[in-house]
Amino acid sequence: MSEEIKNLSDEELIEKEFQELIEDYLNSPHRKKIEIITKAFNFANAAHKGIRRRSGEPYILHPIAVARIVAKDMTLGSTSICAALLHDVVEDTEFTVEDISNLFGEKVAQIVDGLTKISGGIFGEQASSQAENFRKLLLTMSEDIRVVLIKMADRLHNMRTLDSMLPSKQFKIAGETQYLYAPLAYRLGLHAIKSELEDLSFKYEHPDAYRELSERISTEESLRQNIYEDFAAPIRHKLSEMGVKFDMIWRTKSVYSVWLKMQTKKVSFEEIYDLCAARIIFKPKDENLEKIECWNIYSLITDIYRLHPERIRDWVSRPKANGYQALHVTVMGPGGHWIEVQIRSERMNEIAEKGMAAHFNYKTETTTVETSSELNDWLKRIREVLENPGPSAMDFLDSIKMNLYASEIFVFTPKGEIKTLPQGATALDFAFNLHTQLGYHCIGAKVNHKLVPLSHKLQSGDQVEILTSRSQLPQPEWLNYVTTSHARVNINKQLQKDDRLAIQQGETIVKEFISSHLGEKPHAINTLIQIHNLASKEELFKQVGKKEIDLEDGDIVEQVKDKESGFFTRNLRQIFGGGKSNKRNAVNSEKVPIDKKKSFFLEEEDFNKTFKFADCCHPLPFDDALGYISDSGMVEVHKRSCPVAMRLKSTFGNKLLSVEWSSFAEHSFPVSIEVKGVDAIGVLNDITKVLSEELSMNIQKIHIETKDGIFEGRIEFMVHSAIDVNNLCSKLNRLTNLTTVARVDGK
Repeated sequence: MSEEIKNLSDEELIEKEFQELIEDYLNSPHRKKIEIITKAFNFANAAHKGIRRRSGEPYILHPIAVARIVAKDMTLGSTSICAALLHDVVEDTEFTVEDISNLFGEKVAQIVDGLTKISGGIFGEQASSQAENFRKLLLTMSEDIRVVLIKMADRLHNMRTLDSMLPSKQFKIAGETQYLYAPLAYRLGLHAIKSELEDLSFKYEHPDAYRELSERISTEESLRQNIYEDFAAPIRHKLSEMGVKFDMIWRTKSVYSVWLKMQTKKVSFEEIYDLCAARIIFKPKDENLEKIECWNIYSLITDIYRLHPERIRDWVSRPKANGYQALHVTVMGPGGHWIEVQIRSERMNEIAEKGMAAHFNYKTETTTVETSSELNDWLKRIREVLENPGPSAMDFLDSIKMNLYASEIFVFTPKGEIKTLPQGATALDFAFNLHTQLGYHCIGAKVNHKLVPLSHKLQSGDQVEILTSRSQLPQPEWLNYVTTSHARVNINKQLQKDDRLAIQQGETIVKEFISSHLGEKPHAINTLIQIHNLASKEELFKQVGKKEIDLEDGDIVEQVKDKESGFFTRNLRQIFGGGKSNKRNAVNSEKVPIDKKKSFFLEEEDFNKTFKFADCCHPLPFDDALGYISDSGMVEVHKRSCPVAMRLKSTFGNKLLSVEWSSFAEHSFPVSIEVKGVDAIGVLNDITKVLSEELSMNIQKIHIETKDGIFEGRIEFMVHSAIDVNNLCSKLNRLTNLTTVARVDGK
């Protein structure tokens, strides 16, 4: 915040922000309804008067900021801007939806009502415990998509002002933003907002890595600008000769996307060759021929520069499911730099930047029909998940996420009809995509005329024929074969139906067995559960009903009688003491008092007493980490980037803690690194010298392979903390023949 703004009074600051909102609106393509926007602002300003945000600023600045995102970044109209200004009025003041309807009309009131209904749960202070409110959001979205667009703007401004929150709240909000909001922005085509949400989440979850990468990207900006100018000059010249009206701009990858690529590809910053991309945005001479103009520009570029044949992406002929259209090509520029060029018309660029919101501005027959069809298909799949929720909130969120953030592939039916599926989809997914009954009876498929199993992963361009049998029925292992929520929901639905039938049949069989073989044994069912090591009587009934347990087999009757004879003895022991259960309860009752407003200190002497390290990600001391309070009261420590931690942040944020490390000197932990480089005499000796002589590390295992002058290896050793690993990687990176040194997650 500048000194000039700091010196303004509250009233002056509010008026200044509102005037900038009006300016953003006047620069949009909508009809100018300034009066209704001013009326909404005055109403919201009066309703929130005297209320301040946690940061200390007047509360009304938040609705104004949300409205500015709606107006400027999404170019929505006066109805959406009014709803954004009023979005917290009903929840935080005494005014009602009826008041909003009387003053601003039914449509504004409906949107505000939709926003109010989803203000709790996954979008509010109690975010983590309720996925039900996310269901409400998606159901409301299917009625008016502006509800979710305004909610996205609300979350974006909350992320921009997250500094004033406690660290544990920052982790929770950043985690659910990364897990749900960024994918939702992607699905809605809000690419700029998606990138900003990812960067802001990354900033709070990994502040050191964010700061370091930001500085490195910024430091090399002038060098990249020189490369771009040399690259762009001949293209600009040729396009001008062709009479094309265009803008050519330079785009740098977001900090988060650079970091993610470094993590997934196990490469250093210097090895990210596609750090930048050029973007050509042209004004078509004829809107009906814009695809042809895209390919003409492509042809011009590939005449100047050498093409990378494996990096052509044609989303002009077949747009992404979120409406994105562009032609991407990667070419070798001056100085041996690979540079991606994105070719878009002005309409395509508007949709790429503003997503589904931009379709309110472009109503041509070709765009609206294609995109609304894709959007309706997606909403149909979402509604299917909503109507058949999984057994837990986390399963529900995972199903939704599968729909949000998947790259698409395009697959053909035997008749040549094209179908869009998420990347990684299998033959079984395709069967369910065609028809639910086809999925239920699928026994295999022919892909490009070759027989494949249900689990076969499809590729773009495959032609798929589904094979069926009337005797085939869904099996539990099918859930391992599918990636789409449509298939998963329908398989679960049929399996649950089968389970209910098996439970009914099994209950009858069990009761008849007890009556005919055991007579009046009051605890016979519990005894049968114990004998077969099951969790509940429903599980017993189900396995009996499915013939997985045969009660007539073996000496079950004698086992039940033996167990029954010792039943009262065990009960007396547990009541009067000495039983194992009392001891277990005593341990669990000793929960550590935790102040969630303060950081939880991880002292070495408390390791495995009050806290433990999660098995899913195996954190080391001084990793970026957070704590999760388990049901037993023990604090589980996860890496902040751990996939399980991402889910916990989205579902159980109220149980999260910020943690601080103390020194760990006694305990050692296993860790692995991967090394890669140019094979040379003595390279292994150089590596082991650094490990054992310079750093005195205990090597447990080392495996090196060489092929065609390149070596790759994995080294396992013991360390006290992540600082030791970082120190080692830094020293190994200085060795002449090593090109890559990276820590491997897990044991």
